[in-house]
Amino acid sequence: MKKIAVTGSIGSGKTWVCELWKQRFGVPVYNSDTAAKQMYFLPEVRQKIVQRFGKGVYLSDSELDRKHIADMVFGDETARRDLEGILYPALFVDFAQWTESQTAPYVLFESALVFEKRLEKRFDAVVMVSASEATRLRRAMARDHCDEATVRARMSKQWPEEGKRLLADYVIWHENDDEDEALLEQIERIHNLF
Repeated sequence: MKKIAVTGSIGSGKTWVCELWKQRFGVPVYNSDTAAKQMYFLPEVRQKIVQRFGKGVYLSDSELDRKHIADMVFGDETARRDLEGILYPALFVDFAQWTESQTAPYVLFESALVFEKRLEKRFDAVVMVSASEATRLRRAMARDHCDEATVRARMSKQWPEEGKRLLADYVIWHENDDEDEALLEQIERIHNLF
């Protein structure tokens, strides 16, 4: 079974592209952000996180202190790498198990940081969802109810759009929020290749 990564910068609309892809073609989508949040609660992952970062990461057996986590890893490259070194192996075990349970000819793995985390070699192809900076800013501010400076700070943690587009196998342009048919045409062209 082929594994296709779908990536894009903050506000690019990759989640919507994946949703349309799933609706139109029945292709299963693994949302890595959602799955990563669940990995925190696996017993072996939780044990490693508590050993490395302390119990303050967890508010309860089922709730994370997200602000505490963000404060720990923001600006501390070693802490961020340590946390990812605990979460990512569990995430890819989960993805492999999930993939084995699917029956489609291929699956989608949605992640904002495919290139930044050097994950592209794990996939048969990488699809980049792209939009102008102005559009990405507008979408992210509206979605997350935050100001431009906050979104720009997050953007600064991601590679520039132009570089990621050059590395991607396929690019979907998603500039207009109300043009699903144009998006579906782009998705269909890629779908037909798999």
